[in-house]
Amino acid sequence: MSILKPISGPAAWRGDEIADDPSWQYQLSDAEVAELERVGRRFVDDDPDLRTVTAGQYPLPTLAGGLARWAADLDSGPGFVLVRGLRVEHYSDAVSAAIFFLLGLHLGSPMRQNELGDLIDHILATSDKSRADPTALGSKIRDKLDFHSDSSDVVALLCLRSARAGGASSLVSGATLFNEVLARRPELAPLLLEPWYFDWHKQDHDAPAPYYTSPIVSYVEGTFSIYAGSKIIFSAQDYPEVPRLTEEQVELLHLLDDIAREPGVALDMDFHPGDIQWLLNYAALHSRTAFVDWPEQGRRRHLLRLWLQRDVGRPLAPRFGRHVVKSRSETRDGSTDDDRGRFSIRLAALPRFDWGL
Repeated sequence: MSILKPISGPAAWRGDEIADDPSWQYQLSDAEVAELERVGRRFVDDDPDLRTVTAGQYPLPTLAGGLARWAADLDSGPGFVLVRGLRVEHYSDAVSAAIFFLLGLHLGSPMRQNELGDLIDHILATSDKSRADPTALGSKIRDKLDFHSDSSDVVALLCLRSARAGGASSLVSGATLFNEVLARRPELAPLLLEPWYFDWHKQDHDAPAPYYTSPIVSYVEGTFSIYAGSKIIFSAQDYPEVPRLTEEQVELLHLLDDIAREPGVALDMDFHPGDIQWLLNYAALHSRTAFVDWPEQGRRRHLLRLWLQRDVGRPLAPRFGRHVVKSRSETRDGSTDDDRGRFSIRLAALPRFDWGL
């Protein structure tokens, strides 16, 4: 089959080959930081409805060139960029969240991240559960996470406060994973194009269905995309109506995990306060190392997360990846009135302690 050919291009990278390459980092200039601080504070003062506010209402002319470069990195580059230079230690969390949300508006459309309708999620350990606990959410614990994709076109993280130790971000190229499977076990590679069952409830305990289906790989019109996460594929086996994984499927999932963990394949990066990581979910999988938190509540590791729809005409296989996630203003029944979400930036900047524990 012509589809079973190695993927080439800037998205097919290895961590040990690009770790010292500065091109995947972007240092904000003083003028860009000043613009973001000014517009972010105005956003907090205006306090617009996060469901309906637009990028055009808050232009960023000084940063226009930077935004264009980040977009190119996502769409036709390595699939990610690390932006540095925000002085979050000098802002309120509301101003930091406003700047982050504004940048998201200029790169796409923020998406709902749970059934409450939240558009900004908080990566903050509010639970002492381990990853082995089936009720644990990865964003609320301190354990190491497995490589996975999020349910969006783009996932972004802003570091407000870093951990006492650990908590590094790890990325692995989806094209590299595919190429390695093709080289080592070519007979298993076609399975990546077939539908797989993913555990939805494991990702969101309020999900309206226990699972959904998606291929792991999409290859349409010469465009490669990946959507993976072996842990939630395996946990979907908890539902008796889900078809049992075959021996070959299990082998393939273990092979993907083994390749991702091999020295030199992944790229690790520490998060410092003010860092923003933009990642195209279709280009790379991400994970996190375990971490040790500070004892003081106000110093604990705290990241903000955005999920973005990025409608740039990327061809995808039917029902691939993100098809279960709603737009920022849509509720499950199709209406737009959902008072459980927090659609003021002042409220959205506050972590929830009533959900995901």
